[in-house]
Amino acid sequence: MCGIAGIVDYNGKSTEATLKRMTDALYHRGPDDGGYYFKELERSQVGLGHRRLSILDLSRHGHQPMAFDHLTMVYNGEVYNFIEIRTELEKLGYNFESNSDTEVILKAYHQWGAEAVHRFNGMFAMAIFDSQKKTLILIRDRAGVKPLYWYQKDGLFMFASELKSFHQHPDFLKELDRDGLALFLQYGYIPQPYTIFNHTYKLQAGHFLELDTNSLKLNIQKYWDVIDYYNQPKLDISEQEAINETERLLKSACEYRMVADVPVGVFLSGGYDSSVVTALLQSNRSEKLKTFSIGFNDVRFNEAQHAKKVAEYLGTDHTEYYCTQKDALEILPSLPEIWDEPFADKSVIPTTLVSKLAREQVAVSLSADGGDEIFGGYEKYTQAAYYHRLFDKIPARHLFAKSLKCIAPEKTGLDLIVKNFSDKYHRALSVMAANSQTQVMQNLQKVFFDNEISIILKYKVPKLVTDFDMEPLLHTDLSSLDKMMAIDFKTYQLDDILTKVDRATMSVSLEGREPLLDYH
Repeated sequence: MCGIAGIVDYNGKSTEATLKRMTDALYHRGPDDGGYYFKELERSQVGLGHRRLSILDLSRHGHQPMAFDHLTMVYNGEVYNFIEIRTELEKLGYNFESNSDTEVILKAYHQWGAEAVHRFNGMFAMAIFDSQKKTLILIRDRAGVKPLYWYQKDGLFMFASELKSFHQHPDFLKELDRDGLALFLQYGYIPQPYTIFNHTYKLQAGHFLELDTNSLKLNIQKYWDVIDYYNQPKLDISEQEAINETERLLKSACEYRMVADVPVGVFLSGGYDSSVVTALLQSNRSEKLKTFSIGFNDVRFNEAQHAKKVAEYLGTDHTEYYCTQKDALEILPSLPEIWDEPFADKSVIPTTLVSKLAREQVAVSLSADGGDEIFGGYEKYTQAAYYHRLFDKIPARHLFAKSLKCIAPEKTGLDLIVKNFSDKYHRALSVMAANSQTQVMQNLQKVFFDNEISIILKYKVPKLVTDFDMEPLLHTDLSSLDKMMAIDFKTYQLDDILTKVDRATMSVSLEGREPLLDYH
């Protein structure tokens, strides 16, 4: 796992020292090695920077930026099937100097261009500069496990694994994006492609961005979308065949993610998802798998006892740590530095703690994120169905919802009398007005509603288009559950769960891997 950063400056005002500062701001993502490429072109400057966390081929052969022919690349992530791709490239006449996936990716791009991405099974954020075509291409993995940000303003283009990198460039304009702030207040995180800054964006998952370094014109294209798979007909197979195929796919995904030249462990919460990953991996091994859990002294939130029982049953080498109030208070001051923009998921505290715990023994840890979104594990799915059925029984419910506006808390002051009246009122009103279970789910997840945000920010919030609005793209024959899971895959999972895990693990130089997000 690594950190990447880069510059394309049409004004000729950047320096290699600036590129180095931008890259080294990501030292925590890659403390093992650093590299920098800076070139003065006829019409622009191009710089690529890399911080390396050595996981595969720990030698200098894996150093980045890596060059081949007219291509230079920096890359963050892992392509797990690189050996198969390498074999295919060797048959085409390519030779290899290292055992790293980086060299395979670079030469695969040399052979097949951007189409090579369809061969990659893994998590990745990469930048490739083509000195012949004078183009820079950025590519982000299908599920968005690895982050990639970009900025463009007044002839300056930058990219990086984390926003903090941009602060090291003197021409980065730190202007608050009120739309990004509004989305944060709505959901507790900022969904792609928005960020907290103007002119600054997240490259969307399953997309690539191509930049002409002569003109600074850019083109963004989608190469993969989970929606396409939800819209396909269901497989016509029996339940037992489905069970067997699911187990085969899970085993393959888990084993691919054990490939490393450093120690590997697993985050074990004791829930279905992490228990399945741990069980599949331990069942094929004589050595004990290292597993890690965080517990709480408050029994209402503690799952560590169950995780310990699972670990004992499976025979893993288990380590647990109980989070105290002191631990939480000590972590809080570091959160803004780790996350770079507003982020309100309180589970960042135990996630950061378990990452620190694991890093004492391993350099890579698997987690089971994606299980709830893929297998329907969230209670909110059943809640959305329940409330939609409940309110759908009300005659002329849309008319009734409009009539309720006469008792709005901002008009009546009932929020001063009834505890949490404002929140309950707006939530009930939005659920009642929803036309589908997916809209009910979206409204149940909102922290603040549009009118409340307008009052807080003192401006009328425009309709902001996000992947929450993709229900019309889903086939009408799909069940509501399918639609909710598809939307979660592209929203909550991507910009909350995966962001949380990436920043927490990388803050302590730990590589996190997500077997349940294998695109197969």
